[in-house]
Amino acid sequence: MTHTIAPRVRPLVLLFLAVAAALLAGLAGAAPVSAHAALTGSAPQQGVVVDKAPTQVTLTFSEKVALADGAFRVLDPKGKRVDTGKATELSGTTYGVPLHSGLPDGTFTVAYQVVSADSHPVAGAFTFSIGAPSVTSVSVSDQTAGGGVVGALYGFGRYVSYAGFIIMVGGAAFVLACWQRGSGVRALQRLVVSGWLAMTAATLTLLLMRGSYTGSGKVGDIFDLGLLGDVLQTKTGAALVSRLLLLAAGALFIAVLFGAYARPEEDEDDGAEAEEGEAADDSSARRDLTFGLGIGGSVVAIGLAATWALAEHASTGLQSDIAMPVDVAHLLAVAIWLGGLSALLVALFRAPADTPIEGSAVRRFSRVAFGSVLALVATGVYQSWRQLGSWSALTDTSYGQLLLVKIGLVIVLVGIAYISRRWTAQLPETAATETAERTEDQAADAEKEPVAAGAAGGSDTKRAAQLARQQAAVDTARLKRLRDADPLRSGLRRSVLAEAGVAVVLLAVTTVLTSTEPGRTEEEAKAATSASSSSSSSSSSDSDGTGALTLDMPFDTGGQDGKGLVRLDINPARVGGNVMHVYVERPNGRAFDVPEVKVAFTLTAKNIGPLPVNPDRVATGHWTANAVQIPMAGDWKIAVTVRTSDIDQVTVDKNAQIG
Repeated sequence: MTHTIAPRVRPLVLLFLAVAAALLAGLAGAAPVSAHAALTGSAPQQGVVVDKAPTQVTLTFSEKVALADGAFRVLDPKGKRVDTGKATELSGTTYGVPLHSGLPDGTFTVAYQVVSADSHPVAGAFTFSIGAPSVTSVSVSDQTAGGGVVGALYGFGRYVSYAGFIIMVGGAAFVLACWQRGSGVRALQRLVVSGWLAMTAATLTLLLMRGSYTGSGKVGDIFDLGLLGDVLQTKTGAALVSRLLLLAAGALFIAVLFGAYARPEEDEDDGAEAEEGEAADDSSARRDLTFGLGIGGSVVAIGLAATWALAEHASTGLQSDIAMPVDVAHLLAVAIWLGGLSALLVALFRAPADTPIEGSAVRRFSRVAFGSVLALVATGVYQSWRQLGSWSALTDTSYGQLLLVKIGLVIVLVGIAYISRRWTAQLPETAATETAERTEDQAADAEKEPVAAGAAGGSDTKRAAQLARQQAAVDTARLKRLRDADPLRSGLRRSVLAEAGVAVVLLAVTTVLTSTEPGRTEEEAKAATSASSSSSSSSSSDSDGTGALTLDMPFDTGGQDGKGLVRLDINPARVGGNVMHVYVERPNGRAFDVPEVKVAFTLTAKNIGPLPVNPDRVATGHWTANAVQIPMAGDWKIAVTVRTSDIDQVTVDKNAQIG
């Protein structure tokens, strides 16, 4: 059987260009990747002033974390390390690092960088003071892990690995379950093989970048064999190595699918004169091969999906024993639906004119896709409940907001799929029969020309062959025009192309979602931070029984990255001198490094003020002022001005009783 060569611009190339554009756009406009383990407590607590220097610093996270050398660093006001050794696990999710003795008074910075149980890096910093707060020279970013060039490359590699998995698994499933004649179509072969190549290359790249991604973030460390050895000892490293081994088995599966599996059908076409008994044997052998490929392909696909489930979100947190198989089912449903959609798109646009896809094959895929969507919805509802924990997290957390976007895209995709089903229902049962009827007369005419040319003499043999090739090309072009002119098929092609476009964006959102801190964890971290601040304020209360005052004021400057929370602590909140701390946090509870903070006190009832206070910056997101004088007791309006850029600032205020 002769196959036409696919055009130079292949559908998969266009697909990956669109994928890359969508991903780069997302990276350009997105905030740094959030970690999935949150700091829920520490001793000393954030912002507290202690009378006596502690012997160690302990940190408690929302889940277990992996510690490396330098995971915890405690720095004095001059930036010198004062911890004595490697951080160790104390109990459960609490870890500690010992400190040198005889530490001076001042503000100390605790910086941490670890890897959460679901494989994502966690970084952050906070301060505490001994004796009294002081100015510190330490400047620690609120996000030092998983960002930069290495972070962007690692995120792109994760996207390509997901896309490769979907195209390889979904394309192979489409051939086996929906259109077995497609095993001999070059364009489909290239699609599935390209998915395998993309996933293999991405997995190797992720393995090399893993050490730098969770550590220094330097491009030069990507090829550090020492870091690679450390990565191989981790859960994520083992998952990536297992993925490579399964991809080797996947290569064998693809070779059989598009090699031995495609041959029986061609032999059946070319050997019409074979005996009936031999034809029956071939049919039985083909059924056995289909069954074997189905079992083998399922094992490989489940194994590949499990490499994500065993190393990421599903492997930690609530009901992990249930979550991991659910995650595997979710990934397989996505692959069968979206990967099959990619294969259908290629079949509609790039299948040879003499091998068009039948309407029955499209209808089979429609049923398979419908079952995949049902599985996707069922598993997605469980995953959403597990990761969010509450309705408020759906709108108040980054994870919940991204999930809403994903749900909207799925609804759009299902709507377009419904339109595709309407076109599918009108397709003829077999397109091959139509094509044969249209070309019967053309084939008879094409046979006469070479015979006449051959009778003229041996010198015209080459000319006859050339004419035959030209006639074949003309016939093929005519068949393609007839196929493209079919309004049913053109309508189906447009709707499937629209589905594929939405699917590309959906995959980008899903990839970002898997790198975002779950809503349940983010809310727990916010609650823990609030409790820590309240406890810190209570422990700092004056000996005369007057308690400290804590005010939380959300703000939004209206500019890019302009939302956050300002927390004001005044101790002891009485007439006379007071110590004031101002903490500026992002919506996820992490320190927000803003350029300027101002505070003003106004007692409207006595027409006093505003009394301005310009606190000093002591650390990232932490400002303080000593000897803040409150002249008399009353209901004071406290206004805080936060500037997040050269032009974006806002003033928020609250009333509070002082004295």
